[in-house]
Amino acid sequence: MGCLQSKTANVQSPDQQPSHPDSKPDLGDGNQVDPDQVPAFKEYELAELRAATNGFSSELIVSESGEKAPNVVYRGKLRSNRLVAIKRFSKQSWPDRQQFVAEAAGVGKVRHKRLVNLIGCCSEGDERLLIAEYIPNDTLSKHLFHWDKQPLSWEMRVRVAYHMAQALDHCNAENRKIYHDLNAYRILFDEEGDPRLSSFGLMKNSRDGKSYSTNLAYTPPEFLRTGRVIPESVIYSYGTVLLDLLSGKHIPPSHALDLIRGKNVLLVMDSSLEGQYANEDATALVELASKCLQYEARDRPDVKFLLTSVSPLQKQTEVASHVLMGLTKTPVVLPTTLSPLGKACSRMDLTAVHDILLKTGYKDEEGAENELSFQEWTQQVQDMLNTKKFGDIAFRDKDFKSAIDCYSKLVSMMAVPSGTVFVRRALSYLMLDQPELALRDAMQAQVCLPEWPMAFYMQALALSKLGMETDAQDMLNDGASFEAKKQNSWRN
Repeated sequence: MGCLQSKTANVQSPDQQPSHPDSKPDLGDGNQVDPDQVPAFKEYELAELRAATNGFSSELIVSESGEKAPNVVYRGKLRSNRLVAIKRFSKQSWPDRQQFVAEAAGVGKVRHKRLVNLIGCCSEGDERLLIAEYIPNDTLSKHLFHWDKQPLSWEMRVRVAYHMAQALDHCNAENRKIYHDLNAYRILFDEEGDPRLSSFGLMKNSRDGKSYSTNLAYTPPEFLRTGRVIPESVIYSYGTVLLDLLSGKHIPPSHALDLIRGKNVLLVMDSSLEGQYANEDATALVELASKCLQYEARDRPDVKFLLTSVSPLQKQTEVASHVLMGLTKTPVVLPTTLSPLGKACSRMDLTAVHDILLKTGYKDEEGAENELSFQEWTQQVQDMLNTKKFGDIAFRDKDFKSAIDCYSKLVSMMAVPSGTVFVRRALSYLMLDQPELALRDAMQAQVCLPEWPMAFYMQALALSKLGMETDAQDMLNDGASFEAKKQNSWRN
């Protein structure tokens, strides 16, 4: 999915300034984004996004306000099988196509593990859409205000505060100091249970940037006066999120500040947290919220102060987020570092798999020196070799329908089946969106070569296309294990 030759790869946002080399974000413990997991930013065609959302079906809307939201967010599934969140702007929010693409491309360059990263945009006709990673475990709003099984623990709330400070710190280091409308709806929990900040908030909701969707009671004072968002406005909004975390309710800042000034700190606290925190830690977080909510922008702290204030309050950093949240999670542990082939399969990059198969040829099978180990030179053998040749040419030229026809004829002619032929036909079926037939051929390839990594990888691709993600991951792990075993045998 990642495209290094993206049409927007060299477009700079009009709002973005050159990075300062001495501005270093707090990256914590290994928070760089894995490029194999997050594709490069690119422009998508409207037809693909329409197909990914079943024609922008209302059943796939994940916006908290549903269809009433001015800019609706959908859950979608791209052709590569990747789940994404697609934000569809209201008509005429961004009349200037180039301005929209430039702004989106600028946001797309900001990558971090504390962010829900932006991977693309679309600007066709009147349509303006953003495409980001899909984050499965709901928003902070849902877990704070509408929880089902258990309220968020104190430790998890502190972790949210710290991770959001890290995200804002990184954005600052990338000269993205403006975050629009920071609130509990903008914070989402990924498959690990880690909180991440939506990249949608780095992009204005419209060309003029005057949209601010939260209730006016939670809006920074300077925005009410001037209609502009400044870096200090983001700190104010961070303070409202701290109030949400402390109280478990959406308390207007003015009311909360009255309680704090009256030394009624415990009245701010969520009663479900009783016994989970030390009073001095709660007081420290309440005081930080108070500093963030100062009326005058110049009196508020900067992002570095947020980091240094919240960091000491974390007491269980070794406990995984999904454990703190009570999320059921089956950890995926790959037995080895994936090879280029394994990585291509894990990200459903069929084009890369095709290239690797072409380079590999038939060398993984016994008798590679004469490819299919034909023993006698008869007319039948000559026909088989010609059929194989035509199939290989069609496969090379990406004429997958002809490749399937030739390989099917070859399979019926061969006395000894070829795993490579089955794998090539399997990939051809996948290219034509026929995963059931691809899975059958991949299983046949495993029968031919029981420990051949490619047979397992091809099954993983087919299973993933069929929506059987757990089985697909098992096959990917098996393929990686056999690949590691093969490499170790070469070393020995």
